[in-house]
Amino acid sequence: MKSNEAILNFAIVLAVVTVVYNIIEGVAAVYFGLEDETLALFGFGLDSFVEVISGIGIWHMILRIQQNGNTQQDEFEKRALKITGFAFYLLTAGLVFSSIYNLWTGAHPETTLWGVIISGLSIGVMWWLVREKRIVGNALNSDAILADTNCTKACMQLSAILMISSLGYELFEIGSIDAIGALFIAGLAFREGKESFEKAENPSACCGCE
Repeated sequence: MKSNEAILNFAIVLAVVTVVYNIIEGVAAVYFGLEDETLALFGFGLDSFVEVISGIGIWHMILRIQQNGNTQQDEFEKRALKITGFAFYLLTAGLVFSSIYNLWTGAHPETTLWGVIISGLSIGVMWWLVREKRIVGNALNSDAILADTNCTKACMQLSAILMISSLGYELFEIGSIDAIGALFIAGLAFREGKESFEKAENPSACCGCE
C-alpha cells in the first residue's frame, strides 16, 4: 500500500504530464489546423491551450495539499478557473462564428489526416490519465481530483469528436463535416467554460462526464 506522500507525488506527475501534453498537442493541432485549413483541428488545439491553464490550477492544488493538507481552494485556483471559463467562452464564440462562415462560403480543409492522428493519440493519452487520476482520487478520497478526472474525460469527448469529423472528411470529402465538427467542439467548450465557473464556487463540481 502506497503512502499518501507517494500518491501525492504521483498526482503531481499526472498534473505535469497533463500540462506538458496539452502544450505539445496544442502546438501541433494549431499548426496543422492552419496548414491544412481544418477548423475542427485548429479549435481543438486552442482548447488544449485553455486546458493548460486548468491543469496548472490542478498542479497548484496538489502542491498545496501536499504542503499543508489544506483542502480548501485558494485564490490562485479560483482565479485560474475563472480565467479558464472566460477563455472557453471566447473560444466558443470564435468557433461558432468561424464555423458558420465556413458553412456559408463552402470552405473545406485540404486534408484532415493530422486530425485523425492527433485525436487518436489524444484518446489514448487521456484514457490513461483518466484511469490513473481516478485511482489517485479514490486513494486520497479527493473530490477535487475526481472532478479533474471527469474534466479529462471531457477531453476524451473532444478527441472523439475530432476523430469522427476528421475521419468523416477523409472518407467522404464533404467539406461541411469539418465545420460541423468545430461546432460540436464549440458546444463542449461552452460546457467546460460554464463548469469552470461552477468549480470556482464549488470545488467538488464535476465536468459533466458521469
